[in-house]
Amino acid sequence: MGARIDVPVDVAGRPYAVSIGPGLIAEAGERVRALCPGLRRVPVVTDATVADLHLPALAGALSAAGLEAVPVVVPPGEGAKSFPELARLVDSLLATGVSRSGLLVALGGGVVGDLAGFAAAILKRGVPFVQVPTTLLAMVDSSVGGKTGINTAAGKNLVGAFHQPVAVWADTDVLATLPLRERRAGYAEVVKYGLLGDAAFFAWLEAHGPAVLGGDADALAHAVATSVRAKAAIVARDPEERHDIRALLNLGHTFGHALEAECGFSDRLLHGEAVAVGMAQAFRFSVAEGLCPPEDAARVEAHLAAVGLPTRLPLPAGRLLAHMLHDKKRTEAGLPFILVRGIGRAFVAHGVPLARVEAFLAAEEQAAA
Repeated sequence: MGARIDVPVDVAGRPYAVSIGPGLIAEAGERVRALCPGLRRVPVVTDATVADLHLPALAGALSAAGLEAVPVVVPPGEGAKSFPELARLVDSLLATGVSRSGLLVALGGGVVGDLAGFAAAILKRGVPFVQVPTTLLAMVDSSVGGKTGINTAAGKNLVGAFHQPVAVWADTDVLATLPLRERRAGYAEVVKYGLLGDAAFFAWLEAHGPAVLGGDADALAHAVATSVRAKAAIVARDPEERHDIRALLNLGHTFGHALEAECGFSDRLLHGEAVAVGMAQAFRFSVAEGLCPPEDAARVEAHLAAVGLPTRLPLPAGRLLAHMLHDKKRTEAGLPFILVRGIGRAFVAHGVPLARVEAFLAAEEQAAA
């Protein structure tokens, strides 16, 4: 058994811990008992793919503690984050008898966590839930911080709520079943934490990224724990993104979400792949704006490419800009961008002229063609 790391997330009024390490699913029964001593039935929201891989182990752990797992299976993929699937999920959860004194478990990647978390937020005006992330991306990003939601035709995560989990159990053993493409997509979010505020961590990733992606236990634990600590520190200071602090976590996402929307939120472009391109674009745009040294942007592109992540996509500039205008971060004052003055030096830029963004995207389209 490898080392366990507990990272506290100190959200005012709703503190919880992110437990990181191997073997955590095997302890799920004891952990649920500690959270809800009188509970008998535990709804487990998962998708069809994860159900085949990990539901038996979780159900067995719950059964060993005298608990009955009640699986609620949703379709795999980003398409599940929709109003029709949310309605079906809510009806299914209500049928299990879940209550505000109990809890539900979200077993899966970011889609399952976002969808199940949103259902938990609106069910009976708030049902407790536990995140059991099964992807690297979910472990370091979407399972932590309480953002939940679904997509619409207008854009990604435009309907949702802040609903903090009562616990996150990141069992690193499950990553062994993750396809390489999914591990790479999750790794993009790990890189993000180095780029937005920790240049030393990015340098460590340049040296150890292949080990992280290869499943080296020590490298993986360090990468996940460092990422979670960084996010936890930001979330504690700005839990509902009311200030510019939490907005830094959107590095690469304004560009990336537009790319995802243009690809129809499909498997053509995974979220982490879109973030990788978006981060490279944020650095290139920062160079174009005279903010960032070109050599820093070159380092970012080189590292992303070295681990097999995309840095450019030939998509139409006008359509990408149109998607950006539907971004949920847009305010009456305009659309904020997360730009950089160098590696580890991200900041929120307000009032960026959209004409310059459009010209940049046009140049990007030509360069990627």
